[in-house]
Amino acid sequence: MAKIVIIGAGLTGISAAYHLEQAGYDDYELLEQEDSIGGLCRSMQQDGFIFDYTGHLLHLSNPYARSLINSVFPEENFEHIVRRSAIYSHNTYTRYPFQINLHGLPPEVIVDCIESFVNRPQAAAGTPVQSFREWVLTNFGDGLGRHFFFPYQQKIFDIPLDELSASWTGRFVPSTSLGDLLRGALGVTTEEVGYNAAFFYPKAGGIIQWVQALYDQLRKPARTNHKVVAIDGKSKTIRCDNGYETSFDHIISTMPLDLLIDRLQEKSNTELYRARPHLRCASVTNLNFGIKRPKVIDSHWVYYPETQFPFYRLGFPTNLTSSMAPAGHSSLSGECSHLYRTDEEIKNLTTKSRDSIFQLFKIDVTEIASTKIITIPHAYVIFDAWRDTHLAKTLEQLESDYHINSTGRYGAWKYASMQEALLDGKDAAEKAITYVHPTTEVASYEYISSP
Repeated sequence: MAKIVIIGAGLTGISAAYHLEQAGYDDYELLEQEDSIGGLCRSMQQDGFIFDYTGHLLHLSNPYARSLINSVFPEENFEHIVRRSAIYSHNTYTRYPFQINLHGLPPEVIVDCIESFVNRPQAAAGTPVQSFREWVLTNFGDGLGRHFFFPYQQKIFDIPLDELSASWTGRFVPSTSLGDLLRGALGVTTEEVGYNAAFFYPKAGGIIQWVQALYDQLRKPARTNHKVVAIDGKSKTIRCDNGYETSFDHIISTMPLDLLIDRLQEKSNTELYRARPHLRCASVTNLNFGIKRPKVIDSHWVYYPETQFPFYRLGFPTNLTSSMAPAGHSSLSGECSHLYRTDEEIKNLTTKSRDSIFQLFKIDVTEIASTKIITIPHAYVIFDAWRDTHLAKTLEQLESDYHINSTGRYGAWKYASMQEALLDGKDAAEKAITYVHPTTEVASYEYISSP
């Protein structure tokens, strides 16, 4: 038996275990369904190349998080990088973000974006914006919407944009002004904006290196190949697919929230099971190629809003650090998103993405040194009206009825960075200790959100 059971040895779960141990608490277990730790912050080696599970970049704005990471993986082990990202549309590359970098686009597109921004509809005072589409129209105008926001987000979420709420935008979508639009249209260079304007990335070994360094601090290793298949709230036991069982007083769950609800044994709890069908999340197919040429393009990544390209983004890991590929080689990572697609449709999407990438950069099949296709079932949580209204109650009910703190990017059903995952784990550890030992005082930390 363990008083606290952590489900998932991704970044949030590892952080929770680390902070439990730092508080002097060892009565816990860490269960991981895969044969290795890291979750989606994993890296794999193949044919001399290192491929991450899509692009993971470390953005640090919280002093505690930065101090912690530096203590286990000193900053000299990171590349300190200023973003080089672009958008490809209308047969040209423009700087990111689109809404302040119109220079280089056809004149009629620039005029359309500026005119529609000036004439954009204004939301009535006190009237909440209902959808992402409405939010774009009132904040940016129809031109910026049609030329970038609408087609790009349609690719990522793969649902009608009227069903998508704007509650996720926050710091992830930089604002603009008429002055920004005019300066950008004239090619006046502005300071890089957005939460990802600068970031850290390990000099060698891929993104897993700093996560592994944190995990290596643990005194109790994770039980890998332990997939949780059942949680019994009455007997307070957890069962894994390999037959292993353990009891618990409190659970920190970082598994996707929809899968967590599936594992609960008390089917009479109708509120949670009514929530289950509303938890929607787009999947991503990640195409990775090792290429027999030193460089494909100079950018770190490029966005592709237009429908002629099946993928929504391409990344170029060797532009982060050359150690991601053998000498004289480079790598490319493409992402295409899908929701409610058949296996055949996903296969066709993957094939079309590959062919489009090769055509775009004139890559011959003889130049491909390595290929790795990664499927990520949970990638982009769908923010919709149901989530905005009911998610908090669902999470609260798990705590009150099952003593489960569902946290992290997919446990809390949100969009979050690695820094937030690290801090979510710390917060979960503090709550868990307070739950199993109510008289214990646990020092908290000041949360400083990313810009």
